[in-house]
Amino acid sequence: MTNIAFIGLGIMGNPMAVHLVNAGHTVAGLDRSPERTQTLVDAGGRAATSIADAVKGADVVCVMVPVSPDVQDVLEGEEGVFQQAEIGTLVIDFSSIRPDVTQQLAEQARALGFRLLDAPVSGGEAGAKNAALSIMVGGEADDFAAAKPLFDVVGKTVVHVGPSGSGQTVKAANQLIVAANIQAVAEAVIFLEAYGVDTKAALEVLGGGLAGSSVLNQKKENMLSRSFQPGFRIDLHHKDMGIVTAAAREAGVVVPLGALVAQLVASARANGDGGLDHSALLRGVERLSGLESQSGQVG
Repeated sequence: MTNIAFIGLGIMGNPMAVHLVNAGHTVAGLDRSPERTQTLVDAGGRAATSIADAVKGADVVCVMVPVSPDVQDVLEGEEGVFQQAEIGTLVIDFSSIRPDVTQQLAEQARALGFRLLDAPVSGGEAGAKNAALSIMVGGEADDFAAAKPLFDVVGKTVVHVGPSGSGQTVKAANQLIVAANIQAVAEAVIFLEAYGVDTKAALEVLGGGLAGSSVLNQKKENMLSRSFQPGFRIDLHHKDMGIVTAAAREAGVVVPLGALVAQLVASARANGDGGLDHSALLRGVERLSGLESQSGQVG
């Protein structure tokens, strides 16, 4: 049994924290929206009132917040983890943030006597709820080995991909692939519908061939029903595509498809779709095709 502080109980963090409780660990949860702690409390966890309260006596601190400044605030802030947790504590950052920020935080953590792993996840809300996330981990091998039993509680595919920042780099590549795949599926759906094809049957057969993918399997119903309740919001994918394009430029590599998809995601957000699931990129294809009125239920 491990004493865990879990900071950030949103769509992803909440089910992850509950899985850790169900596995027998002691979990204190904290979120800027206190009502989000109720699910954890119902499962047997504890609602913390501050970072200091959450990390008191914790062996491991897990962080799952939206963007780089949030992680920096949680870790580096005046009342943050680096000020409040016990020296030697293992910090696992499940957030998806810039690789360079992670590297800076890891250096600071080491200087202060902490251990930091960057462990962004892929799989969306469904993966979090089903404990089937893919987790790409950067950091020291010994720290990864120590955290592996916890990763196995919330994830299905868990891989140590290199030193600090590597997890975030792999996650950026993941988000590039996912966004491009969603856009391709969305365009295929609108193309099929334009020809009056039985689109559901068409996607079924496409899913059984080389065009099949996890994105197609998980997002086709959203697109067919025009129901875009967020499992992963366009706002967050917009943030991630910004990481992709900035990191690619820093490395001197060219990602022409990534740059185009980043603009399409930005367009969706500019048109008010930021709070919808990223499968709502379909609505952008409709807009470009003059078919915006075809969109139905989006909430």
